[in-house]
Amino acid sequence: MKMNKTHYIVLALCFLFHACKKDDTIENIDSLAKLVAANAIEIDNVIACASGSKTDDSMTITYVYPRSGATGLSYYETIDASVDKDNYANYIKIDIEASDVFNGYLKKFTRSNIQEKWVIITFFEDNKLHLSNPIRLKHRSKPTEFIGMVEIDAEMERMPVFQWQDGIYEDNRIYFQVISDDNNDLLSGTYTFEKQFQYYKLENVVLNISAEMPPQLNPTDIYNFTLMGVSEDNWVNLFVEKRFTP
Repeated sequence: MKMNKTHYIVLALCFLFHACKKDDTIENIDSLAKLVAANAIEIDNVIACASGSKTDDSMTITYVYPRSGATGLSYYETIDASVDKDNYANYIKIDIEASDVFNGYLKKFTRSNIQEKWVIITFFEDNKLHLSNPIRLKHRSKPTEFIGMVEIDAEMERMPVFQWQDGIYEDNRIYFQVISDDNNDLLSGTYTFEKQFQYYKLENVVLNISAEMPPQLNPTDIYNFTLMGVSEDNWVNLFVEKRFTP
């Protein structure tokens, strides 16, 4: 049977269609893969994690520490959590604005998601594209636990000791602590593997995002202690907020 030009075109389109179906990656002008291919990159160089919302089961909040000089802060997500988290072609840019946390010391992206997904946060710094590790949203399967339970030992004036326990989830790998003042300005931001932190001692601190030496606490002022217990895939299992006087 002879095939005319139209038949050849149809056959070619069929081959193209089936070839595309075998590739489960997303080809989109806003895919992270295209941005990565066009820039020098630094991987695992953006501090970021995500939590659920205290009031909305479908809401996710992705937090990021944008270092001084960072520009072009952007949010990328996959279509769902089943895709390869390490394939940047699976990540599409979502045009949402970041809002301030601790008066801009941190930023957050708030987004309503029916499905659980993977997220990567990027920004530019020193002419390089910096990427976070993939963040697994678990607001459906593992909702963030919001509690106010933390032991505060104020025996040493101006140097309180904070101790806590894991909540219903025990797979936390690291703990992020913030001490902020009554104006919500961040005074110190630290990470520990241990379930304990003393202001302001750094013996057990494994990462410190405090820009400068924090001030001494005033015994008559009110401060805030914020804690995030973060799993290996950067999901916040535990979120603690507590007001205190030192």
